[in-house]
Amino acid sequence: MIRRLLPATVLAVAAVTVVTTGPADARACKHNHACATVFYSDSTRTTVVGEKYEGCDGSVDMWGVRSGYQDFYESPC
Repeated sequence: MIRRLLPATVLAVAAVTVVTTGPADARACKHNHACATVFYSDSTRTTVVGEKYEGCDGSVDMWGVRSGYQDFYESPC
């Protein structure tokens, strides 16, 4: 019975590892805060390629594309 469970366990651990090692996502906005995430084309952070804005009313606006190079700003409502 252990021999049958071992391959299933190994596959489950591998699947979780693959899912959790994906690209970084934008940071979560705290409750009662307005947040902006600015996405850049590369590590020099000179060319903006997208932005995500989360308002105090819960609205979310986004334009452009997400990237791994980002700055996050938040302010209380």
